[in-house]
Amino acid sequence: MKKVLLISYSQTGQLTNLAENFLSPLRNHSDIFVEHCQLQPETAYGFPWRFLSFFNTFPETVHLKPAPIIPPKLQHEMYDVIIIAYTVWFLSPNQPITAFLQSEQAKLILKDTPVITLIGCRNMWLQAQEKMKGLLKQCEAKLIGNIVKIDQCNDWVSFITTPVWLLTGKKKIKGFQSAGIAESEIQDTQRFGLQLLKYFNDNYPLDRTIFQGMGAVKIDEKLMMSEKVGVRSFHIWGKLLLKCGKISPSFRKMMLCGYIVFLIAMILTVVPISSVIKRLFKPLLQKTLDEQKRYFAQPSGE
Repeated sequence: MKKVLLISYSQTGQLTNLAENFLSPLRNHSDIFVEHCQLQPETAYGFPWRFLSFFNTFPETVHLKPAPIIPPKLQHEMYDVIIIAYTVWFLSPNQPITAFLQSEQAKLILKDTPVITLIGCRNMWLQAQEKMKGLLKQCEAKLIGNIVKIDQCNDWVSFITTPVWLLTGKKKIKGFQSAGIAESEIQDTQRFGLQLLKYFNDNYPLDRTIFQGMGAVKIDEKLMMSEKVGVRSFHIWGKLLLKCGKISPSFRKMMLCGYIVFLIAMILTVVPISSVIKRLFKPLLQKTLDEQKRYFAQPSGE
């Protein structure tokens, strides 16, 4: 019997839907055991988020210092493949997923085990996946595939609709396309579950060829520079806010408000400026951009 474990954490339910679509072709097969473990923080994150509560998770998230989770009770000690489904917080894996990957339990079950990552996010995921690779390496896991589904809105529309969804719970704003991943894209995840089923049925080795040529990820080269700038800025500000918190919670909150203003200004200026710069110098940078795209697309490829 093949044993499949899916680890996830979802606040809105969208990622759960994405993960279940991936699993659906594998269910109801007597020779495949499927387990979906949904992580639970010791202190639940509210949804919709409160404004400052959301941003107050930022320093610990980017520095991979997550709040504790309730240790999950898994039904087996070893699995043939483990799928890790996660959302992106501040260009990093969300805190519950990070907490799990840093646990001794994760190190035991992930060691030498094929892993597939499944990401549902607004648009930026490259740097979060880089951190995920580092966490998986510490667990000695074997990353064989990555699948990414992003919001259906364009970047600037989702800059409005996604925060409204997170802070109010309303996915639809009059005059705007609905926030979140399109239902057709969520259902499209089933074909990757079918591919895994084919590998099981044909006794193919689970390796980095599994999703190649299937369009598992799409790299937006316009965002690559923005992500690099953003992750450096997050690291510096996160470190500063952690130190402010040691002085006093109120001082951290005051500095956090300053950071929020800085972040909005950066999104409104740095992102479009970097996009213009990249467009102007694209002929000179194309070879480097192509190399970066191939790197970030691995192991599945575009």
